[in-house]
Amino acid sequence: QVQLVESGGGLVQAGGSLRLSCAASGGTFSSYVLGWFRQAPGQERENVAAISRSGGTTYYADSVKGRFIISRDNAKNAVYLQMNSLKPEDTAVYYCAADRSLYWQVTATRGSEYDYWGQGTQVTVSS
Repeated sequence: QVQLVESGGGLVQAGGSLRLSCAASGGTFSSYVLGWFRQAPGQERENVAAISRSGGTTYYADSVKGRFIISRDNAKNAVYLQMNSLKPEDTAVYYCAADRSLYWQVTATRGSEYDYWGQGTQVTVSS
């Protein structure tokens, strides 16, 4: 059983930056593909970024490509999402999630692939 706790959300002006962190406990962190999802009111959950067990393979949604960077530190059991050039449409609750995987270099993009989820952190971008 893996527990995930997000932090780092908040209110920021358009064009600003935030760094989200997700701390994991209770499992072998390097066994998991990690992802960041977001959900805005009235909208479907969206996978914005994912990172393989090794950290060598990443995925970004087109909506955030070039602005967001996902990274992980297997020694610290943490995954991060650096969000730059934020836009009002980035406003959402952001969740980190973990997918237990046999594969070292693959990511996962569907929410149904993920086994564990954090409680979420609110990100609000003002115009």
